[in-house]
Amino acid sequence: MRNPKNSKIELAKEQKKKAVEEIREYFAREREDLIGELAGELILDFITDKLGPYYYNQAVSDVQKYMNEKVEDLYGIMK
Repeated sequence: MRNPKNSKIELAKEQKKKAVEEIREYFAREREDLIGELAGELILDFITDKLGPYYYNQAVSDVQKYMNEKVEDLYGIMK
């Protein structure tokens, strides 16, 4: 999943298929509601488009923090 600034988050075909299955299973288990594949895809598209950027940005922030800590560790061992 790549997301350069202002580009859409896209899942690989198999990832999307698995995510739709997970959504359909969730609705069946938690809501006792059977939804079709199309409904699952629409829900996934909504989540990806509207919520995905929040998760993506948090992941980038977490990696940046981790990398900064590792760089500081390297400076700490310099003599």
